[in-house]
Amino acid sequence: MFGKRDDLVVHQQEPFNAETGMDSLGDSVTETNAFYVRGHGPVPEIDPDAWRLRVEGMVERELSLSLATLREAFRERTVTATLQCAGNRRSRLMAIRGIPGEAPWGPGATGTAVWSGVALADVLALAGPLVGASDVGFEGADLSPEIEPVQRFGGSIPLDKASRSEVLLAWTMNGKPLAAVHGAPLRVVVPGYIGARSVKWLERIEVRAEPWLGYFQHVAYRLVPADGAPGPGVGVPLGLVALNSEVLSPRDGDTVAAGPTEVRGYAFAGGDRYVARVDVSIDGGASWTQADLLEDLGRWAWRHWRITVDLPPGEHELLVRAWDSSAATQPEDDASLWNPKGYVNNARPRIRIRAGAG
Repeated sequence: MFGKRDDLVVHQQEPFNAETGMDSLGDSVTETNAFYVRGHGPVPEIDPDAWRLRVEGMVERELSLSLATLREAFRERTVTATLQCAGNRRSRLMAIRGIPGEAPWGPGATGTAVWSGVALADVLALAGPLVGASDVGFEGADLSPEIEPVQRFGGSIPLDKASRSEVLLAWTMNGKPLAAVHGAPLRVVVPGYIGARSVKWLERIEVRAEPWLGYFQHVAYRLVPADGAPGPGVGVPLGLVALNSEVLSPRDGDTVAAGPTEVRGYAFAGGDRYVARVDVSIDGGASWTQADLLEDLGRWAWRHWRITVDLPPGEHELLVRAWDSSAATQPEDDASLWNPKGYVNNARPRIRIRAGAG
C-alpha cells in the first residue's frame, strides 16, 4: 500500500498508519518506502498545478504562492532530520495498563530522511510578521473523522523556531519528489519537534499571537497526568521530542551464541540537544559500558550506536541509557511514565536474551 515495503507494521489501513520495520531502523537514512506513516484522515487528492500556499494572519502582506513560485523565488535548502511520533514506543506503556483507542506503536514510529525545500523563515520574511506575533500555525488539506465536526489537521510552533533555517517547507524526500502519503505537494519539516508539528499537505500558514487552538494541538497531542482525562487545554502541550533510544539487535527473546555479541541501536535527542553518549548494561543496570556512536548525520538526526559485549552462557537483561548534550538521561522504567494517551515513552529500553553454550 502506498508503495511501502511489506515489513512495515501496519496499525490501521484507513487512515493509513504504519511503523518502520526493525531491520530498516538500522539504516542511517530511512528509505522512503520504509518510512513510517502517521495519518488522522484519508490521504487527500491535490492537483499540484492548482494548489496554492496561503500565508495570512499577523503579517504585513498576505501571500498566495504556487509551487513553481516557491521553487523560483526562494533558495532551496536541505536538511537531514529525524521525525518521531509522540506515540513512539507506546506499546511498552500499554503492557503496563490499557490505553483504549490508541495504536500500539513500537519503536518504529520514527525515521530519518533528507528533506529539501524552502526555509519557512524565508517565506515569513517576505510576509513580514507584525509586532506581537508569537506563533506560526500550519493547516493541512487532510480532514480527520476523529472529531465532530470534521476538522483539518493543524498545529503551530513558536515564531522563534519558525524563523530558524532548519525548519523547511519541503517538496522532496531523499532526493525524490514528496510522495502523496508523505504530504505532497508540500509539507512542513520541524526538526527536533514531535512529528505532529511537521504538518503534511500544507495549504495555509497563519502567523498568530497565540498557539494553535485546533483539536490536534489543544486536545489530542498533550501529556495528561496518569489520573487525568484528555480535554481542551488539559495537560502539557507536546512540542520538543524527549531523549529516546532503542535496541535494534539482538531482539527481545533472542538466543545468541555465548561470547562476543554485537549490540546495536539508535538514540535521538530532540529540541536543540544532541546525543552525547550511550551506555549499555548486560546485568540489568549493575554496571555500564559506553557504546560507540556511529555516523554523525548532523544536529537534527539520530545517532546509531553499537557495542560488543561478552556474554557468558545464561539469561541476560540488556539495558540502554542515552545521554544528551544537556547531561540529561532517560528515565529508569516505563511504569513511571504511563499516561492516558501513551505519549513520550522515553524510558530506558531493556531486552532479555539467552546466551547459548555453543
